[in-house]
Amino acid sequence: MTTIIRKTFANEFKITENLTREAFWDLYKPGCDEHLALHQLRRSTSYISELDLVAVLNVNLVGHIITTKAKVLDSSGSESEVLCVGPVSVLPGLQGQGIGSALIRESIRFAGDMGYRGMVLFGNPDYYHRFGFKNAGEYGITTKDGQNFEPFMALELFPGALSTINGRFFEDKAFETDGQSLEAFEKQFPFKEKGTPKINIEIL
Repeated sequence: MTTIIRKTFANEFKITENLTREAFWDLYKPGCDEHLALHQLRRSTSYISELDLVAVLNVNLVGHIITTKAKVLDSSGSESEVLCVGPVSVLPGLQGQGIGSALIRESIRFAGDMGYRGMVLFGNPDYYHRFGFKNAGEYGITTKDGQNFEPFMALELFPGALSTINGRFFEDKAFETDGQSLEAFEKQFPFKEKGTPKINIEIL
């Protein structure tokens, strides 16, 4: 069966939050907080409903991606709007089958059609380079702390789109989570035992 990529319906928000929880559980730390970040992003001013997408296989939701508004602040204090990609989630049993790639490609296509200039993300370079993402430093974009490293990447949505954008990248504060909010949010989902992280984020 073909995987269908489409916009997420409001009545699917909780399903995609649980999907995100399943995908990230014990990946970078015991448990995860990406599902709470997703929940908060949908309530933020950075939310773009057209870039909240699901992957559907045999009528089941098997993957999800969200892309939200972000900004690059230059040395003079001027802001330029870009996009922040993620979280990107695929159910653990279906990873490695091209579902995540389909979600990313459609997000790139939709964002370009909507007139956005560039996308920024934190992720595995070996994976995201295939979609055209490069070290953000090549575009003169750093993290908000002024750093550059391989997992911090950017993509131009049309040639030269980022040529006049440089400075520090700021994603929405909705990505920030705290222990108390996470503990309360977790009560909405089935209990899961926390284990040992599968990936050391420092070496990504």
